[in-house]
Amino acid sequence: MYPFAYQRVSSAQEATAACQGEARYLAGGQSLVQAMKLRLSAPERLIDLGAIEGLQGVRDEGDALVIAAMTRHAEVAASPLVQDALPALAELAAGIGDPMVRQMGTLGGSLANADPAACYPSAVLALNAQIQTDRRTVEASSFFTGLYQTALEPGELVMAVRFPKVRKAAYAKLKQPASRFALVGVFVAQTAQGVRVAVTGAKASVFREPTLEAALSREFSAAAAKAVKLSPDGYAQDLHASSAYRAAMVSVMAAKAVAVAQARSGS
Repeated sequence: MYPFAYQRVSSAQEATAACQGEARYLAGGQSLVQAMKLRLSAPERLIDLGAIEGLQGVRDEGDALVIAAMTRHAEVAASPLVQDALPALAELAAGIGDPMVRQMGTLGGSLANADPAACYPSAVLALNAQIQTDRRTVEASSFFTGLYQTALEPGELVMAVRFPKVRKAAYAKLKQPASRFALVGVFVAQTAQGVRVAVTGAKASVFREPTLEAALSREFSAAAAKAVKLSPDGYAQDLHASSAYRAAMVSVMAAKAVAVAQARSGS
């Protein structure tokens, strides 16, 4: 690991003022610190966000839940508000990594890192969430721009995420056994505007799957999802899974998610 300076800040204003040059925000460190150990990342300064008041917690705004950026995965999973209003999101958080990762990793850190196999991006995209920063509000459809890339500008700080409440939703993940990242993860949400399906782990960035959305809009059932055959073109291929396998598993995971969503709603 290369030498670096460490700064623990107490306000968002102090954080953004300190984020100059080759500085990086530390929002849990479950990805950044590992990248630094492997010398894949070499920031000159780490700005620790852990002491900023107001960057933790969940609040109910009636038609939506707002989750502050530094809320830990374990806190999202255990939150009665999330379990009641968006149980799919609580279950997703409970399945991230291992207990240590869930106790340290944060919602905002996960989104800003934009790992192609991370779980939260699929929920953000499928639920049509809004990412609130210190400067603006970014729609989910515009936030993820590529492999480890987002619409965040240099020094821009994620403050919270606004998740609309939906009629039915669920997440199903085929885990990579060692890392517990998603080989394929599918979040399905039935909203007032229609069905949204977001996939993680299968391409360079999270994406919506329109063929599945169309099929589930016609018939919201596990059978309808499983019947969809997707082309492997553009899908990731590595030592863990071929592109054809990932494409096939998208439909399988979507079917599992729909079945859970249906069972939860009593349909």
